[in-house]
Amino acid sequence: MHSDRYSSVFSQATLWASCLFAVILGFSRLSYGLLLPGIQRSLGGSYSLLGGVGTLNFIGYLAGTLLLPFILPRFPRRRPEMTLLSCLALGVTMLASASSTSLLQLGVWRFAIGLFSAFATVLVLSQTLDRIQPEQRGLASGLIWLGGSAGIVITGVPAPWLIDPAHTAAWRIAWVLMGAFGIAAAIGFQSVLRRHPLVPRISTGEQPGGRSKAAAQAAGPSVAKRRSLLRVVFHPKEQLFLSGAYFLFGWGYIVYFTYLIPYLTEQGIPSFYSGLVWAVIGLAGLFNGLLGGKAIDRWPSGYTLAAGLALGSAGVLGVLAYSLPLTLIGGAVLGLTSFLSPPVMTSALLRRTVPGESYSEALSVLTALFASGQIIGPLVGAWMADRMELRISVASGAWFMLAAAALAALYGAVRHEENENASAPARETRSSNGESSHSKG
Repeated sequence: MHSDRYSSVFSQATLWASCLFAVILGFSRLSYGLLLPGIQRSLGGSYSLLGGVGTLNFIGYLAGTLLLPFILPRFPRRRPEMTLLSCLALGVTMLASASSTSLLQLGVWRFAIGLFSAFATVLVLSQTLDRIQPEQRGLASGLIWLGGSAGIVITGVPAPWLIDPAHTAAWRIAWVLMGAFGIAAAIGFQSVLRRHPLVPRISTGEQPGGRSKAAAQAAGPSVAKRRSLLRVVFHPKEQLFLSGAYFLFGWGYIVYFTYLIPYLTEQGIPSFYSGLVWAVIGLAGLFNGLLGGKAIDRWPSGYTLAAGLALGSAGVLGVLAYSLPLTLIGGAVLGLTSFLSPPVMTSALLRRTVPGESYSEALSVLTALFASGQIIGPLVGAWMADRMELRISVASGAWFMLAAAALAALYGAVRHEENENASAPARETRSSNGESSHSKG
């Protein structure tokens, strides 16, 4: 009975989607920080230039996030093909980046990788969840996102070899292998999709291609609708504090992941132990998505998000101790409490408070803010590394994550006050009814 209940979750489609998320998140995005020492030895450049190259990846991701809502409605019947093409393009651009002979050339490839990873993120998730029963999609999402942590673990295994100064071409070989894996995973995922039927949708007046009549009529959003969306996202009584927390989380976590390995290398930490820190973050992150999802289901509040972000910021501060064990423990704390869970919690909190017809648009705006944080973070971190020291740059991620925790707590307070105000009339009505009955008695 149990296996039948979760048969669509623990399926080949979910497995291949998780493999693709290892590429989309672990390989294409976060591996840059791991490979940064080798790239600097091979292509040269200051931390400001290298941070700029890393930022181009997130600019591409932001561009893809903003473009996709305009592209998808034009090809409603071609989503499986678009999924395959975006995943193949991601693998190919990763392969091509290995041939870079200058930081400018590498920057172009990093932009393209970010663009295609944005497309792949949305398409892989949607194509997989369309084949999962609605009541099982939360668990399926957690399993898919865990692929990102698995990608960090996988890159952590050869990390000592990748970081070792003797292997100047190691970063090129790594990206060739990761790109080839991405191409293979894209083909495997596509073959599985053909064998797994879509879950029938409840009839809501949908037209062929999955768009309802109302959605078709609203294809061109009015000025009033755009203003309403801006109010939802940026009004203090709505989602402003949640939006700010997501933006600052993107800033803080990416600074840590971009400059942690260069910092450990600069400190003369043996490459084996640097790789161990990286792998431990990934191993802890394997549990974070599921724990975070269960926590937000049980305690659906901004306070829950704030607690995870605060613990994660404490983990980042482990680098200030000049101690490898404390840095290792700090990385594990970050991975366990606030690596994958903030995106999961943010989308869950948004879904609880934003009307269904505005949810997708609001989530797109929050995702764009998250991507913007990832753009600014590496640039500011590089500036700090060049003008202060790399340790301060890495540790600065903690302050932005702590600021994100504060905003998440404010969001929790606003929502709590709103709930209290909404329930007050009901309590007064019950009290009045009780007094009336007493007087009659």
